[in-house]
Amino acid sequence: MKFHKRLLRAEPSFRLLSKLWRISWLYVLLICTLAGVGYVTLYSAGGGTPYPFAAPQAARFAVGLVLMITVAMLPPKMLVRISGPLYVLSIILLVAVLRMGHVGKGAERWLMIGGLQIQPSEYAKVALVLVLASWFNRVSYARMGNPLWLIPPAFLVLLPVVLVLKEPNLGTAVIIGGIGASMFFAAGMRLWLIALLLLPVPYLAKFAYAHLHDYQRARITTFLNPESDPLGAGYNIIQSKIALGSGGMWGQGYLHGSQGQLNFLPEKQTDFIFTMIAEEWGYVGAVTVIGLLLLLILGGMLMAIRSRNRFGRLVALGISMNFFLYCLVNLSMVMGAIPVGGVPLPLVSYGGSAMLNVMLGFGLLLSTWVHRDSRFGESDNQDTP
Repeated sequence: MKFHKRLLRAEPSFRLLSKLWRISWLYVLLICTLAGVGYVTLYSAGGGTPYPFAAPQAARFAVGLVLMITVAMLPPKMLVRISGPLYVLSIILLVAVLRMGHVGKGAERWLMIGGLQIQPSEYAKVALVLVLASWFNRVSYARMGNPLWLIPPAFLVLLPVVLVLKEPNLGTAVIIGGIGASMFFAAGMRLWLIALLLLPVPYLAKFAYAHLHDYQRARITTFLNPESDPLGAGYNIIQSKIALGSGGMWGQGYLHGSQGQLNFLPEKQTDFIFTMIAEEWGYVGAVTVIGLLLLLILGGMLMAIRSRNRFGRLVALGISMNFFLYCLVNLSMVMGAIPVGGVPLPLVSYGGSAMLNVMLGFGLLLSTWVHRDSRFGESDNQDTP
């Protein structure tokens, strides 16, 4: 009996080939399929040529694929050990952005490191998922009812949120806050504490609105009435809605979208790339892409459920929530359901930092699947009901 318990507690030791075999290659195929959709759409956005968007994006995806498989090999205990240093590094980079960041479109969001342009706020999300999962892995369910145990992780969430808001990058700050809230809930935060935290939200929203930048307020005003400034602040969303509607059921045809090919559609390679898909491939193409996104999200949730250790469950949930919020914000934005926030569509939109961040997250997700039978850190959670 004692030997059986020790066997269950021991973390399985896998060789490299064994780990590669345990990777969900069907999930990898879904990732490659969605990235392929992105390549085809970026080829169209470039006017029917691989440059300047499609070819660089394919190269980034290839690098990201190697990164994803490499990270998938890392055991949970190693991820726990590096979670703290990665979080500290992400905070240092966020502070560096405010000091010496590259300014683009009115905001400081990028750093130039070794000739490469990176967006630290993207990597801060992954670092936050790891450090929160590491913290909650050491806190029992009973202690989750004590608000004092929630102060440190709350600080871990609020610090990057504040730094990202100062860039300013409201969309990413909201996603970081959403990731933190979902992990608090999954870790066992009591409902009465959640209700207590929600009470001041209306007052905080009023305070936040009073401190928004002029262009951010313009986005909210445009969201409520885009026709008030059709050639200015309302131009993007109006053109996006025209492109979405003009696709019809089957679309105008590949490389034949009127709004996209005639350059009426702004940021067609990044924020509004979904509108190009809907315009050229119609309702059927748009629903197919949404279906691929849903399969990736549901697959991540399944990996979270199947993990036998708490750390793996929380990491898988946090990464899945990050991907879900990415998709939700972007799709809602281009459809006019929320104000424009500058959030790309993962694996489809053009961009280096976003692509590598998403692939890094998928690597962590696959790591939880490869090591789903690992058992560790359970002595702290024996009082879990």
